[in-house]
Amino acid sequence: MSDQQIDQYTMQDPTTLYADRKPDEQYLEGAGTDAELARNVPADHGEQSYRGSGRLAGRKALVTGGDSGIGAAVAIAFAREGADVAISYLAEEEQDAQRIVGLIEDAGRKAVALPGDITSRHWCEELVAKAVAGLGGLDILVNNAGKQQNVDSITDLDDDEFDETFKTNVYATYRITKAAVPHLPPGSTIINTTSIQAYAPSPNLVHYAATKATVNNLAKGLAAQLAPKGIRVNAVAPGPIWTPLQPAGGQAPEDLPSAGEQTYLGRWGQPAELAPAFVFLASGESSYVVGATLHVDGGMPTP
Repeated sequence: MSDQQIDQYTMQDPTTLYADRKPDEQYLEGAGTDAELARNVPADHGEQSYRGSGRLAGRKALVTGGDSGIGAAVAIAFAREGADVAISYLAEEEQDAQRIVGLIEDAGRKAVALPGDITSRHWCEELVAKAVAGLGGLDILVNNAGKQQNVDSITDLDDDEFDETFKTNVYATYRITKAAVPHLPPGSTIINTTSIQAYAPSPNLVHYAATKATVNNLAKGLAAQLAPKGIRVNAVAPGPIWTPLQPAGGQAPEDLPSAGEQTYLGRWGQPAELAPAFVFLASGESSYVVGATLHVDGGMPTP
C-alpha cells in the first residue's frame, strides 16, 4: 500500500510499514538536509498521508527545527489541523524550510519562516518576538531543534562539542521557553522533544543523552510551575527516527543500516509517525495531560 493511498487513520501492520525505506551507509556534511537525504532514502513527513480534522483550528504555533525531520512533520500536521505555524531553522537549511513553508500554505494556513542560530541568546529572544509578531500571538511552542554527534569515547569528546550540544538542546529550550511564556494565554501548550536516550543512553551519545535527560526534566518541572497559569507542558520521547540528524554524524555511517533493529518493531521510525503525538499534546484533547512524556519509539523498555 503506497503513502498516497493511506492516512494516519488507516489500519496498517506496523512491522512492515516503510519496509521500502531502509538506509544504507552514508554521511551528510554539516547539519544535513532533507534535500540531501531524499537523494538516497527519503524520510516521510506525512506530506502525502497526514489528514487533518480541525483539531488545532485557529491556533498559533512556533516549531523549532521545523524545516526537516520531526519538526517538519509536526509543522505539516499542525497546519493541516488548522494552525498557523512559524518554523525556526539554520540559514543553511533554507531549501528545506521553503518546502515546508509551501506545504503549510498549501494547507491554507499562514507560515512564518525564521532562520537563525538558536545557540545565540539574542536570537532565541528575537525568534519568539518575530514569531509572535508574524502569527499575531502564540499558544503552542514546540522545542524540537537538536544537535546530535556520535563520539565513541569521552576522552575524544572536546569541550566545544559538549558546549555546542548543550547550547542547542538545553540552553535554547530554556531561553526560548523563557521568552515565550509571557505571551502564552491560558490553554497554551509547550512540548519538548526529548529522546529514548534520556532513559537508555547509548555509549557513543553520552553528551547528547545528558541533554535529552535535562530537556525531559525541564518539561516536568515547568509543568508543575506553569499548570496554575493554565499552560500545559509535556514531552515526546522519540526512538530511532530517520531524519538528516542521523547520517549527519548522529550515528556512525556503518550503524545506519541496523539502527532500529533493537526496537520491538525492528525498524527505523519515520517523522510522520511522531506528528500525531504532538498534535494530541497540543490540542484540547489532552487537557488533563500535564508533565507527561509520551514515548514514540517502536517499543523500547523505559523506566
